[in-house]
Amino acid sequence: MTPYSREWDSSAYHRLSGPQLSWGKKVLARVKLHGDETLLDAGCGTGRLTADLLEALPHGRVIAVDLSQNMLRTAREHLAPRFGDRVLWVNADLQALPFKRAFDGIFSTASFHWVLDHDKLFRSLYGALRPGGWLRAQCGGGPNLERLRKRAAALAASPKYSPFLGGYAEPWTYSDAETAAERLRRAGFVAVDTGLEPALTVFEEAGKYSEFVRTVILHRHLERIPDAGLRDEFLEELTRQAAADDPPYSLDYWRLNLSADMP
Repeated sequence: MTPYSREWDSSAYHRLSGPQLSWGKKVLARVKLHGDETLLDAGCGTGRLTADLLEALPHGRVIAVDLSQNMLRTAREHLAPRFGDRVLWVNADLQALPFKRAFDGIFSTASFHWVLDHDKLFRSLYGALRPGGWLRAQCGGGPNLERLRKRAAALAASPKYSPFLGGYAEPWTYSDAETAAERLRRAGFVAVDTGLEPALTVFEEAGKYSEFVRTVILHRHLERIPDAGLRDEFLEELTRQAAADDPPYSLDYWRLNLSADMP
């Protein structure tokens, strides 16, 4: 098992990722397209937003990149019958993209925070853009999920879980707006605009909260716990604590919006 697994339960993610889809649709609504561009969907997941991109590009193409083979497989199953060769699926690391000066624009949501080195990430994205190209993205940032992360860290340090999670570094980078802007400028981007916004997400009941946290947020933590019963207990304790929140079963999401251009 690697410290940072590439894989996801993509079928469950496709079903559960409603919050990510709704945030991404708002980002896409702010992107001005001519309809004939070649775009990179950086961290396409199961392709729910890739479909919207393709609908907005009747004469264009999308290269959909993800590190997870499972995500790409699910995305291809859903979108290949509709869009054919207007979408190309590529398994690649966003920090080392195999493209140079290939894209008119790069779109990404709910992905960049899973990349630990944002300087390397932004240099890679910059190199993939054509002159005059653009980056429009959103990811987790600032105090994203701070309440859940503190609880998970405390539980991980307890005697029951420390043999598996003791000293485990979080698999995310949650940058503040100022740091993100500076990193984008260092990579060469201009017209940089960054900002944080809250996105509180509330679940109806314990089961939906627990399933979402298991699949979407803490799957890399849980894969380090070899016993299924212990994994369930870890989630049950976090869910029990979330029941006392106001509102109950809520996640304190924060979204980092990123806009930048290539000269």
